[in-house]
Amino acid sequence: EVQLVESGGGLVQPGGSLRLSCAASGFTFDAYHMTWVRQAPGKGLEWVSGISSNGGSTYYAESMKGRFTISRDNAKNTLYLQMNSLKSEDTAVYYCAKPSVSIATMPLADWGQGTQVTVSS
Repeated sequence: EVQLVESGGGLVQPGGSLRLSCAASGFTFDAYHMTWVRQAPGKGLEWVSGISSNGGSTYYAESMKGRFTISRDNAKNTLYLQMNSLKSEDTAVYYCAKPSVSIATMPLADWGQGTQVTVSS
């Protein structure tokens, strides 16, 4: 059974930092492109960032470039999202997700339960 368990969310002041983690199990982690997606209150899902299976390629939504860093540790089956210079508009539930097949990046078939990030003074 595929499991994706996010952690690391919380309350942070504007300009602060958080590092999210996603512990993966039940599939061959190092064979899959992985993705972070978020959902702000009252809004739809927003793609945040993606990373190739070996970590060699990373991708970011424009508003996250230079502030967020995606990474992975395939030995630990863990995905990370380092978030710096956080803004109030980054407040959202953050999800990690994987595609249905290892050769694709989409569609996202398996999702974690999400971790809440709140940026507020």
